[in-house]
Amino acid sequence: MIAKSELLMYYKRPEVQEAIVKCAEDKEIAVKFGDKGFGKRPDMLRYSADVMELAKQGATSFHASEEIWMDPMQLGAGLRLKELDENRKAWDLVLDIDCDFLEYSKIAADMIIKALKFQGVKNISCKFSGRSGFHIGVKHSAFPEKVGDKETRLLFPDGPRAIASYLKGMIREHLTALVLSFDTLEEISEKINVKVEDLMTDGDFDVFKVLDIDTILISSRHLYRMPYSFNEKSGLVSVPVNPDEVLSFDTVDAISKNVVVNEYGFLEKGEEGEGKQLLIQSLDFASKQKQDEQHKEDYSMKEKRDYEEIKEAIPEECFPPCVKLVLNGLKDGKKRSMFILTNFLSSVGWDPEMIEARLRKWNEKNPEPLKEQLIIGQVRYHKQRKQRILPPNCDNEMYYKGMQVCVPDNLCSKIRNPTNYAVRKAKYINQVNKKNKKSVKKVKKVEKKD
Repeated sequence: MIAKSELLMYYKRPEVQEAIVKCAEDKEIAVKFGDKGFGKRPDMLRYSADVMELAKQGATSFHASEEIWMDPMQLGAGLRLKELDENRKAWDLVLDIDCDFLEYSKIAADMIIKALKFQGVKNISCKFSGRSGFHIGVKHSAFPEKVGDKETRLLFPDGPRAIASYLKGMIREHLTALVLSFDTLEEISEKINVKVEDLMTDGDFDVFKVLDIDTILISSRHLYRMPYSFNEKSGLVSVPVNPDEVLSFDTVDAISKNVVVNEYGFLEKGEEGEGKQLLIQSLDFASKQKQDEQHKEDYSMKEKRDYEEIKEAIPEECFPPCVKLVLNGLKDGKKRSMFILTNFLSSVGWDPEMIEARLRKWNEKNPEPLKEQLIIGQVRYHKQRKQRILPPNCDNEMYYKGMQVCVPDNLCSKIRNPTNYAVRKAKYINQVNKKNKKSVKKVKKVEKKD
């Protein structure tokens, strides 16, 4: 709980009041009164003195809409989409990087800023959320008035959602590598109290299970914490940050007595048209992604049927080249190898006892074997799991290619996961064996007749 004396001492500063009101023009404002919740909505902030007056009444923080309205006071519960569209003048892009770990948030914020610059956006705002995340902003004036035959102001929330999703795709691979350079999967799992398998998507580590860039919560009348406003949970202030120096940000600068109203501001600048390329490409990406999702769903149903048909352990002769190379032992990447092998062997029908025996045999081939306890722990962990988890997909740069064990054959081009390879090859061999048995029976029948 923030002491009222600290609130009043901070919010009475003229430069703080002016900075808050500066961001409130034509926006819906909501004022939070500590644990009592928000005051009336809609509301507006017109004068600097209002900030102090509200603080005297117990206001702890101020929140603004991403949308810019013709008349914010005409908003209310139960409005139809058409009524909201008619009132909306434009919208600012505000990306909320949500993570419990500040270091991860810094990395993600820095990458998003660089991705925006790569897309031609020059005027980028960044501010500390007040807890452990960041808000990245692009002013509405950066976007064109129309995209095709549709007014950009009507592309809310679809436009911001598409941009967030597009940027996530741009940074995913590099962000994954950097986060894993800080911590192993097991360390990440322990940090956030989530099982390792719950950090995976389609067999790959999903960095967005650890942090997120808000795409779902972007909705009409969605609010964000205004710059120079307190965060009630941390007692820190949501301060604007130099976008080029986000990696060196220190929360000491967000302690109210240390806060300096700086030159960076939030959503104060925007060059006309600089966000056009970003918006158009993001909307195109969203359309393609929708088509890909349908294709992926169809493909996943086929894969599921394949795995359900595995009744007994698939033999090693059916394993893909990469897994066979890993089983020969490696000098580097042994922990990643153990992760691949346990998930792969489990996915192709091997039981825990078979997996443990094979891991021990594999470990003996490593120039520097892993400690026995690591293997025992990994097998015990798999015994406790109730579902099969696929190994990382073939295109995951952190594994097969990065470990230099990716030596594809003709079948590899037709699959996306090592498990698919084993399932397909096992089916092929079974079909060949059945045909051979039928041929033998036919020959025997002919011999009997003769």
